[in-house]
Amino acid sequence: MSGPLSDPLYDPSLDEHVDEMIRIAEIVAGMQGEAPSEWTPTVIAAARRNFETYADNPAEITDRFHDREIDGPHGPIRLRVHVPDGPLRGVVLDWHGGGFFLGMPEMDDVFNLRHAAATGCVTVAASYRLGPEAPYPAGPDDAEATALWLLDHAEAEWGVPLNVVMGSSAGANIAAIALQRLRDRHDALSGIVAANLVYGVYDLTGTPSQHRLGIPTFRDLYLPTIERRDRDDPDISPLYGDLAGMPPALFTVGTADYLYDDSLFMAARWHAAGSVAQVNVFPACPHGFNSYPAELARRANAAMDRWVADRLDAALGRVES
Repeated sequence: MSGPLSDPLYDPSLDEHVDEMIRIAEIVAGMQGEAPSEWTPTVIAAARRNFETYADNPAEITDRFHDREIDGPHGPIRLRVHVPDGPLRGVVLDWHGGGFFLGMPEMDDVFNLRHAAATGCVTVAASYRLGPEAPYPAGPDDAEATALWLLDHAEAEWGVPLNVVMGSSAGANIAAIALQRLRDRHDALSGIVAANLVYGVYDLTGTPSQHRLGIPTFRDLYLPTIERRDRDDPDISPLYGDLAGMPPALFTVGTADYLYDDSLFMAARWHAAGSVAQVNVFPACPHGFNSYPAELARRANAAMDRWVADRLDAALGRVES
């Protein structure tokens, strides 16, 4: 399940939970139905309404969060904040998934509530602009602005700095691009000690697993004027970027995910550039699996909690010594 790139990428003992994951994944796939042939405004609106179910949590969860706005280059950016009980050790900046055209910070409430308690971190789930209304580069621009705001204001707000970034699916792409921009445009990576990147899309030209399992057409909503063959700009596909000087990163993905290769390739390039990369692979798990009511999902989330906590322990230990 875990280890640096030279170690086995998954624990064979996880195989005993594969049947449960397959059953649940089949149910979820049946509920999602077939992908539309054309992304009309009506179809986009319906997809967004369906996706809102991921944010439909009971009040005992949602009441633990509060929203605020900051100024961004294209208008206000909404931040969804949870401050856990007890001593604080840092701030986690989280970008949600949704294929660059749907999703919202609330969809990560359940994960962030548990993650904050496990790591002692404030969680800040950030909105970013989505296609087709606001195509690239609006989303990465928002992410860059959010990270810079937190680097400047987190300690005044909560007494601890921004030191962890995370994202899932499209949000992991946004996170990786934000890290490259922080390094290249602002020389502002020194305080980031961990990047938790979950089944991200890092090559929008298409990796082998994407071609095998199907490259979704909704990416054209995010990149309406850029042909697939031209999407190897590192600010779109961070797999093609210079990854030197990146913070330690954990890549989590399932073997049934159409983005499986993206995590493997990105982790290999991260490692080759001299940055610490760890890969956690979970058998038979599809895209989005860590939100499923399954043992493999619980194992994946617990592994992320431990990894981030360990990175914070190591960083705080260095500071204190």
